[in-house]
Amino acid sequence: MDPHVTLVTLGVEDLDRAIEFYRDGLGLPMRDRDGEEIAFFDLEGAMLALYPRDLLAEDAGVPAEGSGFGGVTIAHNVDDRDSVDAVLSEAEAAGGDLVKPGEDADWGGYSGYFADPDGHLWEVAWNPYLDD
Repeated sequence: MDPHVTLVTLGVEDLDRAIEFYRDGLGLPMRDRDGEEIAFFDLEGAMLALYPRDLLAEDAGVPAEGSGFGGVTIAHNVDDRDSVDAVLSEAEAAGGDLVKPGEDADWGGYSGYFADPDGHLWEVAWNPYLDD
């Protein structure tokens, strides 16, 4: 397997609400939809897709029911610690929930978490050890 991720698909309860959060609230660039039941956003080096949760579960052959922590977070690294708080505020203003405010991390950086309207967890982090 090549060591890269090309697409992350999030199962959402309300596609229009999720699009509003990611496109209008966070400003992610969305591709044209052409009336499809899926939305694609171009990220640097990958894409984010939003797809109805029940249809995504059906496609994977698993039950759509379930809640709570799914064992996965998505990370967004920023260039400095102030940007962590700015992105967390942006997500909250867009309708996301602040899960954990930005704070010094035991590994030497600074990070916090927000949840999108469907509860998908995003970590926003400044890591002084990552190369650009």
